[in-house]
Parts: sequence; structure tokens; C-alpha cells
Amino acid sequence: MNLTYEKVTPNSKIKTVYNTPVGRDVIDKVLMQMNVSVKWLTNPLIGNLKLKHLKKWIKDPDFLQVFCDLINQEKDVAVQKGGTLTKQWWKEIVFYQIYPRSFKDADGDGLGDLKGIIGKLDYIAEMGFGGIWLSPIFKSPMQDNGYDISDYYQINPEMGTMQDLRDLISGCHARGLKIILDLVVNHTSAQHPWFIEALNNPNSDKRDYYFFRKPDDINNWVSFFFEDAWQIFEEQDIAALHLFASEQFDLNWDNPAVRAEVVKIINFYAELGIDGYRLDVINYISKKPGLPDGNKWVGDLMEFRGIENYYYGENLHKYLKEIHQKAFKPNQLFSIGETPGIGIQMGKLLSADYRQELDLIFNFDHLEIPGKVRYDDYLYDLNFYKEYIMKWNNALSNHDWMSLFFENHDNPRMISKVNPNPRYHQVLGKLIAMLLLTLKGTPFIYQGQEAGFINQTFSAEELRDVESLNKLKQSNLATVLAGSRDHARTVIKWTEQGDFSEGEPWIKGQVDKVSSIEQQLTDADSILNFYKNLIEFRNQNVDFVYAPIEFIYPKRKNFFGYIRNNYYIEINLSSDLFKRPNLKRKSKLLISNYHAATVLKIDPKQKMQPYEANLYLLN
Repeated sequence: MNLTYEKVTPNSKIKTVYNTPVGRDVIDKVLMQMNVSVKWLTNPLIGNLKLKHLKKWIKDPDFLQVFCDLINQEKDVAVQKGGTLTKQWWKEIVFYQIYPRSFKDADGDGLGDLKGIIGKLDYIAEMGFGGIWLSPIFKSPMQDNGYDISDYYQINPEMGTMQDLRDLISGCHARGLKIILDLVVNHTSAQHPWFIEALNNPNSDKRDYYFFRKPDDINNWVSFFFEDAWQIFEEQDIAALHLFASEQFDLNWDNPAVRAEVVKIINFYAELGIDGYRLDVINYISKKPGLPDGNKWVGDLMEFRGIENYYYGENLHKYLKEIHQKAFKPNQLFSIGETPGIGIQMGKLLSADYRQELDLIFNFDHLEIPGKVRYDDYLYDLNFYKEYIMKWNNALSNHDWMSLFFENHDNPRMISKVNPNPRYHQVLGKLIAMLLLTLKGTPFIYQGQEAGFINQTFSAEELRDVESLNKLKQSNLATVLAGSRDHARTVIKWTEQGDFSEGEPWIKGQVDKVSSIEQQLTDADSILNFYKNLIEFRNQNVDFVYAPIEFIYPKRKNFFGYIRNNYYIEINLSSDLFKRPNLKRKSKLLISNYHAATVLKIDPKQKMQPYEANLYLLN
């Protein structure tokens, strides 16, 4: 199907809707949530149905208009194929994400800090990483662990000082490392001076920095932290919008003064030497005018009522182009946007190089399999990730690039999601490394992932994450532990004794059965050294970074094979044994998660072992 823009009405056929950029992404997302194959659309009986016929199954009277309005707001179509591939430093390096509060504590208060990060820069550089991304370090009351910023121009005291940041920047650059900051500008803390003034002074210009309504005039939106999206202030007889925690209030990007403040912040840290930014939930900055009620059917399906009114707003491109022209481009900064809910076509329109908006996006569709959400207790099927990768690679032109990641500060550890059986811990940790470091795209490795960290067991009293605590009020501990963000936030196990802090850590550490980073550094066969070897291989083969990808036996279940230039990768995505597919070309084994570096030899007649992953040089 060739994508075009055609105005959509209730009389439009489903196959016509699917040929529009937003229509394709929305339908793909809905089908994934419903665990229905996209092949459903290839049936002429379905494809030729008119949208209005969906009323037989979707009883919501407003759904069709909501659906049509969303699709019709995007009239651009991304370049689908061809173009010139440009080389960029951020395509060639491997990023290392640091969650500062849990990384390393230098002053003994139990909280990670900037000096702790400085003390580990040699480790990061020696592992071969080319850049670090820091989760928020700005002043914050820490209601959402720093994603609620109260002052963009001060460092959170628990993390250090502005001088510590300067020292960190210079320390990174001295080692050839890039450094990007997490910038949260969809919302601020309730303790930010802007919000305090806006709340208490109706005549202040800051009142229009946020979204205020009379309590009787609020909409039905639900926040991502499982509560109403409006906080009512009875004394002021006013309510304020928060898509996240009740202490994080959304900024009104329709106000030019707000956008000017954002440009000012970006330029301030660029002058200090920052190389770029990760922009938190940046696709939420444009809300639908009037903030209408969310559609009930969409809300029930996606779990968050109102999301269709802001996840791809009509002014999103305009605002991203503005900050690109005024801040990112003049300072030659890298930008990657966190974009929940954004699919392939919308993602291309946000990040294609000729669009001049973002350089990259984080798409999250691969983190849960169809029909499942983060708080479901299930085993992740890596075959779904294979399908996701093939779909994205087949859709990207030379103007596009993709991010590669499995873990971050908001998601459980991937080894635990795929198969928590300790028998497979080592090979599975290495398999994940093989995927991230040999596919086409920019890899982002989350702290501890390089050492095979897994999920922890928490009691209700040990939970720290505001989202998890809110979820616990509505469900049980087992449900919360299936998807808690605290799994990723356990403090780093530097030595067998822990060595995160001389004080009591703010949250639990990694489980005892996972070896420390210090121990793994001395073990040639460890997960950590597997990452190190693969990162070194990627760093020494820039052509491998840019090489096209050819998928081998793409329809074979549990097998993922692909060629990058003169290299061949074969992976068993399951715990099953099966006959090794024959590539019919001579090859030399270079890296394997089953065979030590001194014994790199495979019997081609031997069955592929559970989660086996190999990298070959083709003759």
C-alpha cells in the first residue's frame, strides 16, 4: 500500500484510512492492543467496509468523529524510500543511560549524585560507550524522582552543584564522551515559581503558563498515574491539569512565552557544553484547543481517557520546528524525543532529517506484546520484537534512523520479562546485547543492563515509585510487581558488598544472585564483557553501523537471522532446540553467547541451543 493523504469521513473505506499516515499508525496501535493481526485488513470484506459500518461493533456515538478529526489534522506524508543517508556522531555511538539517584553515591547520604558519576566515567569510557544520558538532575521536590522540576537553572542539592555539572561535562569530553540531559518541559513541579505565582495570582502572566479551569468546567481526562487529571484547589476555586502526578502541572505550549522559556533553558546548558537533550513525553506538548472530553471507547482501550486529544496535537510539528530553529540547530545539539503512542509514520514525520524537528524518537510499541500492558504478568515473546524490527526497517528511508533499546528508568528488566529462569540468565543477557548492538540504529543501554541486572522483589513498604504506589491503591502487590518502575531503579551493585553508598541506599539494591560489576569485569565470560566486546566491535566497524540489513528466513518462528555487510547474525529467540538454518555460505564465528572466545567453533549439524546468538564473518 502506498501512503497518501486523503480527507477521511465516515464514508471512507477502512483500506483508504489505512493508507493515510495517522490512520495507519492508529489502526496498527488499535489492532495491537486488541491482539488482532494486521492481516485482518487484507480481507477485502474488511478493507472495503466504510467507517460508519463500525458503529455495529463500536457503540460509542462520538468515536467516528474523534477518529476522523485525528487523521485529518496531518496532511503531510513522510518520504517512504530512498534519499541520501547522512552520517552523524549520534548514529555511530552507543549511549549509556544513567539514573543518577541509583548510580553511585559519593557523599554517603544514600542518594546517587554527580560526583558519583564523575568517579565512574573511566568505567563508562573503558566499556566503549560513546555518550551518557542523564535522567533529570535539576532542582526538584522528587515527587516523581526528578521528573517534577521546580527550577531549571539549579542542580538538585542531593545531586550536587552547578560546578559539579561543569566538572562532569569536562570529564566526559576529556574521555571522548558526549553528554545529553533529560529535559522535562511538558510539565513542571507544583513548587516551580511559575506555578506558585500562577495559582495564587489570577492577574499574573504566569496564569497562562498552565491549564486552569473552574472546578465545574474540567474534562474527564485520566492521568498516567491512575488518577483524575485535574487537581482542584478549593481555596482558589480553580483546577489545574496534570497528565502525570498530582504535583506535576502541564505547561501551556500555546503560549509563546512558554516556548521562549524552553528555548532559554536549552541555550543555557548548551553554553555549558551539553551535547543534546532527551525530551520527556515531548509529543504531549500540543493539546487540542478547548481540552474536550476524552472518548470513552478510546479511553477504555488505551487505559488513559483523553489521550487522543494530546498525543499528536495539531501544533506539535510547529512547536518542535520552532525550538529546533531557535535552540537545537544554532547550538548543533542532538535531540531525541520520548514519544509514547507514536507509530512509524508519525515517527518519521517527527524525526526525518529533512523535517528539522527531532533527530530521533523513542517508540515503545516493542516493549509489550500484543494484548498486554506493562502491569500484566506474562512472558515476553522475542518473536514479536523480530516482527517489530523488520516492520520498522522495511518502512524507514535513508532520511530516517531508529533508536534501539529494551530497558530504561520506566520499565522492568528485560531478562526477567523474557524468561526469569536462572538457567538462561547468562545466555539471555548476552542475546539481548547481540540484538541491540548488531541491528541498524542507535543503541541505548540502561545502567546495570550491561551486567545482566534483573527484577527485584519488593514488599509494599519497600516500593518508592509514585506510579507504583498509586497503582497499588487500585490493585494488588503482584500486579504492581509485574510492571513497577522500581525494578529499574534499584541501586547499582558495583562490588559484591554493594558499594553504592557508605550510607543506607534510598531503595533496595540488585539481587544477590547477580554478580557485581567488579566481579564481572574480571570474568571473561560474563555478560558485562560480552557487552564490552560487542561495543568494541561496533565502534571499530563504522561501516557496520550504516550497512543495510538483509533478513534471512524472516518467516521462521523462533529464528532471527540477518546480514550486515559481510557479517551474519543468527539468534534463537526461544528456549527450544531446533535445527540450525543453513546459510549456504562459508563463515567464521567471531562472537557467541555459548562459545568462549578461545573455542569459537560450531558444528553446523548441532541444533541451536536455547537463546543462542552468534555473529559470523562471511567469507
